[in-house]
Amino acid sequence: MSAVPADYQPRADLLAGRTVLITGAGDGIGRAVAEACAAHGATVVLLGRTVRKLERVYDAIVDAGHPEPAIYPMDLLGAAPTHHEELAQRVDSELGRLDGLLHNAGILGPMTAIERYDPDQWARVFQVNVHAAFLLSRACLPLMRRTGDASMVFTSSGVGRHGRAYWGAYACSKFAIEGLSQVLADEVQNEGRVRSNCISPGPVRTAMRAAAFPGEDPQRLLTPREVVIPYLYLLGPDSRGLNGASVDAQSR
Repeated sequence: MSAVPADYQPRADLLAGRTVLITGAGDGIGRAVAEACAAHGATVVLLGRTVRKLERVYDAIVDAGHPEPAIYPMDLLGAAPTHHEELAQRVDSELGRLDGLLHNAGILGPMTAIERYDPDQWARVFQVNVHAAFLLSRACLPLMRRTGDASMVFTSSGVGRHGRAYWGAYACSKFAIEGLSQVLADEVQNEGRVRSNCISPGPVRTAMRAAAFPGEDPQRLLTPREVVIPYLYLLGPDSRGLNGASVDAQSR
């Protein structure tokens, strides 16, 4: 499924004056989207658990001459509701607005049959992939409503639409993310101030992909930087009016 125009190319100032928060911004797709958003004028809030990785993204953005980003270390596995609320308050007090939120952080968990799945591992996957997205969405919605044109984007997956054997908690968590995005989209539909959509990146050269498909040749896959345009479309004003969709990043 794709709602991104096949010939879409973001203008240079697409996100000028906007603030975009990205979870899992330290590497992979999160880093690529963060750098792309900054290149198109956004002030990016880099959220991740590893400060060293976030600092590298920060340096790359600043060295390129783009708006100075903000670093916000947070381990989503252990973050309580108050931590998410404090984050939203900090963004409000220091940046004054939040126009885009990309829920990109996620963990794969074991690739094993349901009957052998460890319950604690199941809970960890759902904490990071679903519960944290719920808590952060809940905390940030009031701030995002104030802009009048805000976009929330949830990272989905093909196995979150059609279940596959041995994908366990990861697949189920992505089904939940699709549902969370749809419920939120329906709740904000009549307001016209916030929109909620899902995006499935498809096969991309990331550490998570390598863990899931260890025998795959990574050189045959697109790099994270090669799939950023659909993310820019969804996070920016050009997707105004698109709400409740589930987009495939590689089907333009």
